[in-house]
Amino acid sequence: MNEPDKTFSSSFPADRAAPSIARHAISEFLHGNGADPRALADVLLALSEVVTNSVVHGYRGVAGGEVAIEAKQWSDRLMLSVADRGGGMAPRHDSPGLGLGLPLVGRIAQRVDISSPAGGGTLVSMCFMLNEPS
Repeated sequence: MNEPDKTFSSSFPADRAAPSIARHAISEFLHGNGADPRALADVLLALSEVVTNSVVHGYRGVAGGEVAIEAKQWSDRLMLSVADRGGGMAPRHDSPGLGLGLPLVGRIAQRVDISSPAGGGTLVSMCFMLNEPS
């Protein structure tokens, strides 16, 4: 795959403000690069779900974690990654959510990959088309 036309990366505390901070940052990045507004809504919804998972599940019982986001944009395609250094993916019987976040992300992204990096935590990479076909 060739080099992206534009890139963005940021990290921030894994707290209740994290989803909003992530949405705002990626919204500014994509608006500045001409993304279709309908595609942008899907990207922001998926991003919010994944960052929320990092905050709620990745760092349960641990204070001071961080969430990192990275966006790579080619003309009409976006690869968006969310990473944390939390406890990784594991079943959670006391989950405060309904368990619908990742299935939703899987329906709106063209591709979703979830991995556990060598240093721990979770990495979720999502691919989106940014412009509606003509």
